Parts: sequence; structure tokens; C-alpha cells
Amino acid sequence: MSVSIRPRRSVLYMPGSNRRALVKGRELPADALILDLEDAVAPDAKEAGREEIAGALAERESYGARELVVRVNGLDTMWGHGDLVAMAKAGADAILLPKVESADMVRRAVAVLDNAGAPADLMVWCMMETPRGILQVEAIADHHRVACLVMGTSDLTKDLMARHTAMRLPMLPSIGLCLLAARAAGIAIIDGVYLDLDDQAGLVTACEQGRDLGFDGKTLIHPKQIAAANDTFGPTDDAIQSAKRIIEAYAEALRAGKGVTVLDGKLVENLHVAEAERIVALAEAIADRAGA
Repeated sequence: MSVSIRPRRSVLYMPGSNRRALVKGRELPADALILDLEDAVAPDAKEAGREEIAGALAERESYGARELVVRVNGLDTMWGHGDLVAMAKAGADAILLPKVESADMVRRAVAVLDNAGAPADLMVWCMMETPRGILQVEAIADHHRVACLVMGTSDLTKDLMARHTAMRLPMLPSIGLCLLAARAAGIAIIDGVYLDLDDQAGLVTACEQGRDLGFDGKTLIHPKQIAAANDTFGPTDDAIQSAKRIIEAYAEALRAGKGVTVLDGKLVENLHVAEAERIVALAEAIADRAGA
């Protein structure tokens, strides 16, 4: 597993046809923005949305270090092919494909991008939001152009005929499969949205659950949710200092010819050091982004 250390604590959906929202995104403290051409854009505004997003991407430097991802419409819609062609060379960091249900869907989308002149390193993110997609997630995650899975828990709940519950128990089997596939493939994975904008405590609880399950961050539907996601998915000062002590203690043990050591009464071995190094690298990446 070799997930790149790039902060994705907060990933905010933004309507692609709303110029004011796209401009506002330049100042928001989100790690990544999803410029949406799918659910957030009405059918008669799809083409205008492409133009607005292309204009925003043309001013890429004004967004600083924020990752810019474009969610296109599916290839089974009348807009999907045109979206991919329009975004192939527009300058996005990645293209988010909705309702991915097979590796073949990824291959077809990548073929359209490549034929339209997309850079070879333009990566694809995949929405995991249907039962069939969940059952095919291993093959989807293993495609070499897929860099991230994004949980679409709202649509998935509907398709499962399940209910939204506080601890998301109906979602856990699907979430678990996607987490396993992402980590086995060495790619990132982002949790689904929290829909109640007036329930801050519930949002924090959902973020904490996502963090504890192993997600890299959370997708968001409003700027006021950013702070909770950043705080929850970013390492605390105590965690950073603890990680540095673990790295130092283990290095000292190695110098003494030992493969393990004890710190504060707890065994420290290589697996603990790997996680400590990830925490420190994430903290440094977040600090670099804040200073950018």
C-alpha cells in the first residue's frame, strides 16, 4: 500500500454552473473541490456548466494548492461523452465518474479522455454509490488510472432500500468492502456526505466515525462543514508529537541493534513506525498547503 500523502480531509462539492460559487472556492479552506456537472447542474445548464468550469480551471493558479476535481455526467447520459471531451485538457487534477459499476466503465471513460488528448497522468476518481458497483469495487480500484474512491452513501442507501441511521449500520458492509479495495490498491478513499446542515454535532460524529473506519476525508455539501472535517481528519498536535517520539525511539533501537523497543510502556515495532511516519508526512503536507 502506497497512498500518496496529499491532504483530502475536506472535499467540497461545488455546482459547476454557479460562477459565484466557483470564485468563492478560491478562498475556502477545503483541501479539494469537486466542480460538479452532474447532480448540482440542471439539464438545461449542463453546457454552460462546462464553460464555467473550463474558465475556472483556466485560472488554476488562483485556487492555490487546492485539488480540483470535475465530476462529469455518466457515459450513459446525453452529456457524459461531451463532458469528458470538454474536460480532457481543461487542467483538472482528476475526473470523478459517477455511479461506477465496473472496471469496463472506467476503461471506456479513460479511452474517451485519452482520445480527446488528456494528459497521461490525468487520474480518475470513482463514485461508489450502487449495489453493483460495490460488488465490483476490487476490479474498479485496481485500474491503473483510478486514484480515489468516493462513497455516494445517499444514493446507495436509496438503492439498498435502507435507512439513514446515526451510526450508519446499513452502510458498514459496503463501506468495509470499499475501504478494503482502496487500501489493497494503494489509493485514497473519501467518505460520503452528511446531509443535515443544521446538525453540527451529528456532522462531527460522522466525521469521527469516518476517520476511525479509515477514510482519508469526507465529501461536503456546504462550506460551513469544512472546519469539522479538517479538524477531525487532520492529526492533532499530540498525535504529531507522539508520532515523532515513536520514530525517534525506533531509530534509537535500530542503532542499538534491536528490532523493537518500548515507549511509554507500549511495544513499538516497524508497523507502528510506518503509521507514525504517515502522520508526520500528512501534518507536513497540511502545513505546506496552509502556507501556500
